Parts: sequence; C-alpha cells; structure tokens
Amino acid sequence: MDIVVNNAAVQPYTKDIMDVSNEQLEDTFRTNVFPLFYMTKAALPYLKQGSSIINTASRVAYEGAVVTFTRSMALSLADKGIRVNAVAPGPAWTPLTVSTYPADHVATLGTDIPMGRAAQPFEIAPAFVYLATNQSFYVTGQVLHVNGGITRYL
Repeated sequence: MDIVVNNAAVQPYTKDIMDVSNEQLEDTFRTNVFPLFYMTKAALPYLKQGSSIINTASRVAYEGAVVTFTRSMALSLADKGIRVNAVAPGPAWTPLTVSTYPADHVATLGTDIPMGRAAQPFEIAPAFVYLATNQSFYVTGQVLHVNGGITRYL
C-alpha cells in the first residue's frame, strides 16, 4: 500500500453552538475524526518509506481536529519516511454540500469568495494527486487550501 486517503464527513448546518445537540457533536467526531485514527492505524503496518497519507479537512476546520491530527501524525511518521498532509477545499459542488445546507445558502454557494463561485470536484482533485506523487516527497504536515482565494477564515 502506498497511499491512504481519509475522506469522510458530515457537516450539520447550525449558526449557533447552542443549536448543536450532543448527538450531533458525537456523530460529527465519529464520522469526521475517529476514522482518521482507525484507518491510519490499520494502514500503518502496510505503508513503507515514501508512502503518503492524505486527509480531507475543510476551510472551516483549519485549526480543527483534522488539521491537528494531520500535523501530529506528520511529526510522528517523518522518521519512517511516511508523509501526512491534508487538502482543505473551499465551497464545492458535492452531494454533501447540497444535502446539508439550506436552499438559500446553496443558491449563493461560493459567491462570497474571491473567485466568486464554488469549485467543481475536478478542480480539487489535483491537490490530492500532487500529495500522492513523488513530486511532494518533501511535503509533510501541510494543508493545501483549494478554496478560490479565501485568505481569512472568519
């Protein structure tokens, strides 16, 4: 095994922390965070020097658990020659986006970012390919932001 891509997520739409139920919080971590640990742990015996682990983060979770896990694992696995990075897409036309956001949000998806539109998945995929190839052998612990020019996460 040479490449592991951890890509699974739920994103409950709430505007206020008071609207997040305990069940939503637990489900989010069970889907977005715990699998990173379990999949990485299961794959490690099969990975070798030069292998790559790529996690999917998000623009809203830049300082969150996925990025922290990515950076921690990069430090932990550097001596084995295994690179660990993440891709943080901005707004994108995926089934997850359309199924979790309200219709009025979907109607204006990406219009508030510098490029003025949401990405298509084929525009994000090359970042994963780069991190999976030998071209990124000196890259570890990094997050590639494929986000249409977003520079602030407020």
